[in-house]
Order: sequence, then C-alpha cells, then structure tokens
Amino acid sequence: MNIAILLSGGTGMRVGTEIPKQYIEVGGRPIFSYSLRQVACHELIDAVQIVAASMWRKKIAARLCEDDPGRKFRGFTEPGENRQLSILHGLEDIEKYAKGSDYVFIHDAARPLLSGRQITDCLTAAAEHDGVIPALPVKDTVYASMDGKTVASLLRREEIFAGQAPEAFQLEKYCAANRRLTREAILKINGSTEPAILAGLDIAMIPGDESNFKITTKADLERFRDIIERSGK
Repeated sequence: MNIAILLSGGTGMRVGTEIPKQYIEVGGRPIFSYSLRQVACHELIDAVQIVAASMWRKKIAARLCEDDPGRKFRGFTEPGENRQLSILHGLEDIEKYAKGSDYVFIHDAARPLLSGRQITDCLTAAAEHDGVIPALPVKDTVYASMDGKTVASLLRREEIFAGQAPEAFQLEKYCAANRRLTREAILKINGSTEPAILAGLDIAMIPGDESNFKITTKADLERFRDIIERSGK
C-alpha cells in the first residue's frame, strides 16, 4: 500500500496574505485542492493522511467529495513545530492502519502543480529502494562561504542537485530513521530526505520537475495564478 501524507499545516505568511498560502483561492479553488486532487485520484495512491490545523479542517473536508472521489482520505494529523515534526506526527497516525512494508509518499499542499507522471515516477523508483527524491540539477555556478560575505571554495556544479517534493520512503525504515533523531535534531531538519540519509538508507534520485515549484513568496503566488488563468483550469 502507498499512503500519502499531504502537508497543509504551514503558517508561512511570506506571500503577504492574512491566511496561510495553501488556503488562498486561485481559479475558484483553494491552493491545497490542486495537490489533494492529484494525490487522491492517482491509481498508485491507496490512502491519504492530511496534516492540518483544526481551524482549517472544515475547509479541507468541504473539498473531499470533489477532490477525493475514491474516498482515500483516512484522517487528519496535528501539525508539529516544523515540517519534519509534522511528518513524524503523520507517520505515527499512519502506523495505526498501515504495514511496515508499505510506502509513505510525502507532498506539500503548497506545491499545487504536481503531475501524475511525477507521482508514478516517484513510487515506481521507490519500490526498488528505501526511498526516492526528485532532484533538479543546479544551473548556476555554486560557491561555498563560511561567513556569507566571502567565497571559501568553488563547488562542482555537476555534483550539486536541488531536492524537491514529493518524496517516498519505505514506512518502517523511514519511521525508524526519524525516531533515531532527538527532538532538537528534528527541529533542524529542512528536507524530508535528511533523516533517511543520516540513517544510511538507500535513497534513489530521479529527475525533478521545474514546474512543480513551491509557493513561498508573493511572486510564486502570482506565477501560479498566471499559470491557472492561462490554462483555464
């Protein structure tokens, strides 16, 4: 079984709005709806667990009939203090109904342009490894700096990649990797794959999708609005 964790618990306001970005309406739908529909309607996803604060759950539930026609939604999870703690909370809830050999598929509600092909590629690759991450090659020259003011060294661009969501992991191994970390360590985690790498798991890398960007700033929001308006979706 493949179980999706949809992360919709963030409170980031860098887009300059009064509500979290994933609940902003674009094209007549809240942003989280785009990711939810893609995940819930994909044939390789068997169940969906949504991380969301209690005040937003009615808004999400109101979309389930349209966005989750197969009724794959299994429940809500309380967000943590950061993204990785939210994931850990989701994992703990999933363990109540999943098997250790199942795979967990992690995606952000604020990445609304997830494609069905990316889901397929991610889960297909994960089946032969402990986990998988889509990644994009870095196009610019990359430098290392110890103080943020002067260049310390030049990094090999061909060895540097930018990770994306979604990511997928074998449930039992990924849960164990997260539980090996202290709370303080988890609060410093920036990407879902970090606990797996620290635990020495076998993580495959597949091509990312440049259109699958995360809405973080006002410019990202306007870019997404423009895409939806032009596509007529």
